[in-house]
Amino acid sequence: MMERTEIKKRLQSGFIDLRLPTMRTTFEEEAERALREGLDHERFLLHMVERECEDRRERRVERLLFESRLPAGKTMSAFDLKRLSVKAKAQANLLLAGDFLDRRENVLAFGNPGSGKTHLLCGIARELVLQGRKVQYWTCVALIQELLQAKRELRLSAKLKSLARYEALVLDDIGYVEQNREEMEVFFTLLSERYERGSVMITSNLPFSKWEKIFKDPMTTAAAIDRLVHHSVIVELNIPSYRLEQSKKKSE
Repeated sequence: MMERTEIKKRLQSGFIDLRLPTMRTTFEEEAERALREGLDHERFLLHMVERECEDRRERRVERLLFESRLPAGKTMSAFDLKRLSVKAKAQANLLLAGDFLDRRENVLAFGNPGSGKTHLLCGIARELVLQGRKVQYWTCVALIQELLQAKRELRLSAKLKSLARYEALVLDDIGYVEQNREEMEVFFTLLSERYERGSVMITSNLPFSKWEKIFKDPMTTAAAIDRLVHHSVIVELNIPSYRLEQSKKKSE
């Protein structure tokens, strides 16, 4: 008959080979618990598997949060939904379900500076990551420079492929981007690559009628807007600046 020490040794080895770290560190504790509570072998095994799955899910979410690069503090719990219109609040609640990612729809949030559009989209994105969805945050300026550098180093295709891993890209502050032609071309290439393949979540303080300031060329502007709007949810935050409101309250 195999000795208990040998059984434990072989179990440890098997857990390592099968990449089951939670089982490896808890199986003795769980075995003792099963004996105390009189659990049959099926219930014991079920509990072990459930703990492994839960820990694996938590580790995956931690990794996805790290990769998301979302700004700290911009969470839904810290966002005052009461400031939103009835329509915008309903849109936010629907977006939190994440179905728009499955449909490859875009989210376009418009509003004045300080209206909370970045906080809202980042908060929604964080909730999606907690559900196990792959999302990554960029300021538009930083992403365009990243794409431009990749083009100069002849690795633009590889960069676009790496970005395609994410179900959604949060592109913040497109209204502050004033591109030269080369920068406009790489940004338009990104939007074209993601069209009907992956979602983008864009914030802008400029209405569509002023996007020619961004893309410079009327035809390119129209083509970019067409790709973004074709499958999209447009959220309008026509509300006062939250930062200004808070500043006024402090000065009172």
